[in-house]
Amino acid sequence: MNDTVDARDSYVVEEACNELGGAAAGAQNSAQGSAETEVLINITKGRIATYGLLSRLYYQEVDAALLDELCQMRMPTNTGSVQADEAYRMLHGYLNGCWERTLTELAVDYARVFLGNGINAYSAAYPYESVHTSSKRLLMQEARDEVLAIYRANGIKKCDKWKLGEDHIALELEFEQIMTMRSLDALQENDEATAAKLMLTQYNFLVDHLLAWAPMLNDEMQKFAHTNFYRALGKLTMGFLQAERELLQDLLADELALTKASPTTIEQ
Repeated sequence: MNDTVDARDSYVVEEACNELGGAAAGAQNSAQGSAETEVLINITKGRIATYGLLSRLYYQEVDAALLDELCQMRMPTNTGSVQADEAYRMLHGYLNGCWERTLTELAVDYARVFLGNGINAYSAAYPYESVHTSSKRLLMQEARDEVLAIYRANGIKKCDKWKLGEDHIALELEFEQIMTMRSLDALQENDEATAAKLMLTQYNFLVDHLLAWAPMLNDEMQKFAHTNFYRALGKLTMGFLQAERELLQDLLADELALTKASPTTIEQ
């Protein structure tokens, strides 16, 4: 079966019917190991939710249901990330000032920030990796081909409703969400090897793709946005992705060290 993988019903992608295989580890963890795993599971659940929320916010304009949900959220005050903390303060301030035309205001700003006026490639913060990594700021360039190959290699395809490029930031964020969901399944089955493999996929995609262009996207969002909502979204995205890199580096210290130690060439 094909599962649409977005709890917020953006229908961005479908996950092909590749389910994690393998039985759970036979031996029981120690009490300390079990506690550490439980902490990691809870952290992973939070990461899944954050990837999903960010993806939804980039995918389309805020609707009434989402705005109501955002207004009821408790914003963190000390995440450990300067950018994320600033973003949450900005979001809190904006959402506290909601009025009868907030949805219209946000829809107009979404169009201004991400769609632009179509005059040239510099008239908006276009949310595609190709635009920010190709010399002429064109769509459907090498970056799109690379991420499409990664999606396919991991058994993921777009759903029919998604008509935009595969290197749209909403889709890249949702890819990370799916990989994180899979790693959560592995952790809950005590399959540490599979979990580590999936985390390594997340890390490589994060470093090779999202963090390669999200800083430029954020800079342009600060330039084009007229509301603190979308300025905050750019800052929150950067704070979260940087925290993700640090977290995955810590979790994958052994795997990354082994990768760096592996020779790329063999001298004869």
